[in-house]
Amino acid sequence: MSSAHLPPVVYEDDWIIAFNKPSGLLVAPDRWDPKIENLMQLVHEHLSPDYFNVHRLDKETSGLVLCAKTKPVLDSLSGLFQAARVTKTYVALTRGVPAEPSGVIIKRIAPDPRKPGLMKVWSGGKRCETEYEVRELFRRHALLDVHPRTGRTHQIRVHLAAIGCPVISDAFYGDGCGLFLSQLKRRYKQKKSEPERPLIGRLALHAELLTFKHPGTGREITLQCEPPKHFEVALKYLRKFDGM
Repeated sequence: MSSAHLPPVVYEDDWIIAFNKPSGLLVAPDRWDPKIENLMQLVHEHLSPDYFNVHRLDKETSGLVLCAKTKPVLDSLSGLFQAARVTKTYVALTRGVPAEPSGVIIKRIAPDPRKPGLMKVWSGGKRCETEYEVRELFRRHALLDVHPRTGRTHQIRVHLAAIGCPVISDAFYGDGCGLFLSQLKRRYKQKKSEPERPLIGRLALHAELLTFKHPGTGREITLQCEPPKHFEVALKYLRKFDGM
């Protein structure tokens, strides 16, 4: 591996460093197969073995991952995350439109005993809250700003699926199907010589913003990481062929 494999650095100073993690890359070593490439392995190999990830994203989710450069900074930031004093904003492209333009999804979730590693809505699970707002609305799809108020595994994905708006290309809680032009454009003509390529073929969920008290300066800071280019490509065709 070379340093070129490191994801782009979104922000860096003497205390913290933040990366734009691509979809498909683990943040930390996999518990069953630690040899699978992950962000922290790359960071330790090419930057410093003393950097720590403060939080995690699902392997399939892209976007901001915040790391601390020292143990005291890690402890400080971890405390903020645990106390829900970090504002997290995700952007999600969903198959389906929410009934209301904004709202708070309050549903308890728990591990699914039938599907190890996955979660499900269950009345006996842990309380979870997810706030959402429609950023852009289409006939059969929606672009949402999502703010998880709690931090459970797969919370956003489970909650959005529970209100009939699974994230596009979610193989766990949706149909796993990407977004294709043939789904949007009438009289779409498929080329016989090659299969149709999806506009979005990975999970359409991106960690876009983090706002928190900086551990070094004490001032509030907001880090931003723009969604991958395929989001904009998909939105271009949604506006053209799936507009209201």
